[in-house]
Amino acid sequence: MRSAIVTGASRGVGLAVAQRLAGAGYRVVAIARRESEPLAVAMAEAKATAGAGEIVFRPFDLSDIEGLGEFVRGLRAEFGAPWALVNNAGLGTDGLLANMHLTQIEALIRLNTLSPIALTKFVVRAMMAKGEGRIVNMSSIIGSTGYSGLSVYGATKASLIGFTKSLSREVGRLGITVNAIAPGFMLTEMTEGLDAEGRDQVMRRSALRRLAEVEDVAAMVEYLLGEGGRNITGAVMTVDAGNTA
Repeated sequence: MRSAIVTGASRGVGLAVAQRLAGAGYRVVAIARRESEPLAVAMAEAKATAGAGEIVFRPFDLSDIEGLGEFVRGLRAEFGAPWALVNNAGLGTDGLLANMHLTQIEALIRLNTLSPIALTKFVVRAMMAKGEGRIVNMSSIIGSTGYSGLSVYGATKASLIGFTKSLSREVGRLGITVNAIAPGFMLTEMTEGLDAEGRDQVMRRSALRRLAEVEDVAAMVEYLLGEGGRNITGAVMTVDAGNTA
């Protein structure tokens, strides 16, 4: 059974990805600071579903950059070299740059940029030794379009696109693909601050006149990890119901 590490898997997009991959037969190693009730339900459902894979939870605070190496070594000893890594965990803190405290800026950069890069550094070593693997970095349309009040968040998501494109060239000859997904606005905890008028405005601006859903992003992850994604690397797959069309 192929293993896929999914960070930020306790809710939202990460949870949807974990459920989708487990349904496709993967062993999902769900990473988050703590186990949520929805994640516990998803683990039980995967266990009870014939032909499905499994979801196992391993707690870790991904802002602990110094502890990532030891953590990954433990995962490899327990589950072997992973087939895939989905860097999904992140902060969605908003605020005008001029008013943001430096600690907020540092926290965003630490979790959204430094953490996935450092985690990938340790995970990709096992993939390189094995000669295969898939990496998916969760970016955002904000990384290319911009949005008022999300300058720091947008910077961190744009950085993942540059990271994706360069890393894909570093490891491509070893049989490892590296791609990014750029979701648009979705109904998740990160967009709870949008009122009904704000959501309607986003939907009116979208070609399909609706918001994308977390399940759409999860389906894209499954595709990139599967046979269909074997010749896709260094790409940014936009899932936004045509908001940026």
